Amino acid sequence: MPIPIPSRHLFIDGVWREPVLKKRIPIINPTTEDIVGDIPAATKEDVEIAVEAARTAFYRNKGKDWAFASGAYRAKYLRAIAAKVAEKKIELAKLEIIDCGKPYIEAVADIEDVSVCFEFYADLAEKLDAKEKTPVSLPYPGFKSYVLKEPLGVVGLITPWNYPLLMATWKVAPALAAGCTAILKPSELASVTCLELAEVCREVGLPPGVLNILTGLGAEAGAPLVSHPNVDKIAFTGSAATGTKIMASAAQLIKPVSMELGGKSPLIVFEDVDIDKAVEWAMFGCFWTNGQICSATSRLLLHESIASEFIDRLVQWTKNIKISDPLEEDCKLGPLVSRSQYEKVQKFISTAKSEGATILYGGSHPKHLGKGYYIEPTIITDVTTSMEIWREEVFGPVLCIKTFSTEDEAIDLANDSQYGLGAAVISHDVERCERVTKAFRSGIVWVNCSQPCFCHAPWGGIKRSGFGRELGEWGLESYFNVKQVTQYTSDDRWNWYQSPAKL
Repeated sequence: MPIPIPSRHLFIDGVWREPVLKKRIPIINPTTEDIVGDIPAATKEDVEIAVEAARTAFYRNKGKDWAFASGAYRAKYLRAIAAKVAEKKIELAKLEIIDCGKPYIEAVADIEDVSVCFEFYADLAEKLDAKEKTPVSLPYPGFKSYVLKEPLGVVGLITPWNYPLLMATWKVAPALAAGCTAILKPSELASVTCLELAEVCREVGLPPGVLNILTGLGAEAGAPLVSHPNVDKIAFTGSAATGTKIMASAAQLIKPVSMELGGKSPLIVFEDVDIDKAVEWAMFGCFWTNGQICSATSRLLLHESIASEFIDRLVQWTKNIKISDPLEEDCKLGPLVSRSQYEKVQKFISTAKSEGATILYGGSHPKHLGKGYYIEPTIITDVTTSMEIWREEVFGPVLCIKTFSTEDEAIDLANDSQYGLGAAVISHDVERCERVTKAFRSGIVWVNCSQPCFCHAPWGGIKRSGFGRELGEWGLESYFNVKQVTQYTSDDRWNWYQSPAKL
């Protein structure tokens, strides 16, 4: 059963605080199209207060209260957050379903991953204490050197709506583990569970100002956060268009940024596969999370010798996907997040048709459902590489298919993209998989699967998919300043300049 959306304010300095301008944004359930609540709308006035709170928390007691406390101390709070999230798993999952339309089984799995991610970074935080002064070997007598890893300071974290709490956690957990203090600005389209994370932090006693959460519009809350001179780094996940604006703004202050900007990932399927097994991965790679996945393998490349049989089986399997209210536990495809996203995806499909592609299956609102921003899983063939549907990120359940005859042709088609987030290959030939893996121009490669993601391994792309890495130890490193310390240890004078006594 649905649960009521809690009414929250902004979370600043450890307490709930009404926005200065008292503005709110309605929450629309994408399944019913009904307004089910609202979230606070922060503006630059609230950003000022939050940045000051985060900066005070970072430097409180000369940093000893958080930034330069032991990793074990910070780990205690990360573990407490993980435990509390696990305790509230079903409640948080249902809130996320109501907010963004994610199918029940996926929402539950996402919240479980949130707990795992906080635990993982708690482990890494504890290990920092043993690496406090990492020695650097020098070939020169009389000197010794070591490296200190210190938290960057106040970080701004801007996150998307497709994995509301999980993507926030990918940034919050390592930032806090490193000793940074943070301001989280989630997407206005799905902020509910991020506000509940604030309540979790309040319940576990996270020190005031360490994590502040501002919901609101990008132009009113995100932009002033990016341009604020006392924010030391921005970590962003979202569209390339917004990422470009953030980079331009941050560049004015030479402010470091990390970017995960989506993609148009390929999946190559060779002729030696188990077709049904490969079909299921092709579907999962594009239709999971209602197709709203930055790394979706939405360009399917099939060897010409199996293409006809593969496509027939793909259509049969796709017809079997249950499209329903995402609160139903066996739902496999829910609505898109908003009306604007629904209209955007429909426009992509209609443009593909007008350019000469064939909408082989789907492409419409499901007939058995009345309201809701639903689009049937869509399979498009007769696609050319110049078509918009082949080149641009759709962010919906839309799969495009082309065929190839040789391995080299498949690799060329796969890499012919402005994006470079993910790529996948399916084949029984191990050596071929290794060759293709090396040839892919992407930050992530899946072999004989598509989309599985673990917080222990790095995540990020190249080209217009962004730069920097999240998750694993690499995600933690991005929140550190590396300070080199070199000490002269000889009792002898340096003897570079002549002493006045000898003149």
